[in-house]
Amino acid sequence: MASETAGQPQSANDTAAAPKTEPAAAGYERPKASVRSHDLAPLNAASAAGEAGNMDLLMDVSVPVVAQLGSTEMRIREILRLTPGSVVALDKLAGEPVDLFVRGQLFAQGEVVIVDESFGIRVTKIVSRNDSER
Repeated sequence: MASETAGQPQSANDTAAAPKTEPAAAGYERPKASVRSHDLAPLNAASAAGEAGNMDLLMDVSVPVVAQLGSTEMRIREILRLTPGSVVALDKLAGEPVDLFVRGQLFAQGEVVIVDESFGIRVTKIVSRNDSER
């Protein structure tokens, strides 16, 4: 490589592998990049077991969970007319399952329940990845 001149390939075989670069501006010299290969150790059962152990580190991480009862679109004029006691009609029928989102992704569906004096969701279905993309 030492005999190469300013990024020019030495043989026709080197032409295909050489990246195309624009000429440097007058008075500017491009820094030389050093490229090295690295051999990775093969994945084996022991290292895979270590990775599974690392999952324990994630088990106590908090993520946002949102239950969506329904939604609608309103004009700004309609929103500004809302007062205490106004009713906003949603796109879901009474008794339809509500959607449960984890970090913005649909994860489950369920029904609204009352737990003590708070609302809750009884999960009735875990949504598969294919279902959530629809």
